[in-house]
Amino acid sequence: MNTFAIVIAVIDILVSIALVMLVIFQEGNSKGLGAISGGADTFFGKSKGRTIDSLLKRLTSILALVFAVLTVVLYLMTGRGA
Repeated sequence: MNTFAIVIAVIDILVSIALVMLVIFQEGNSKGLGAISGGADTFFGKSKGRTIDSLLKRLTSILALVFAVLTVVLYLMTGRGA
């Protein structure tokens, strides 16, 4: 494996770890832990949660796309795709 492939592999691993963390941080369809603290009952708590949740969903989609592209590029670079 050449140096560029190693760098791509390291970036791919870091992106996969970040993707797992983003999925863990997302709130499910139910109220989740926000209902315990009462933060979901206020107006500001609801709007803040929605913006953070939408940001996490957008970042998850972007990182999933980056992960897929990096994995395909790495697969083709290592000669297994040819």
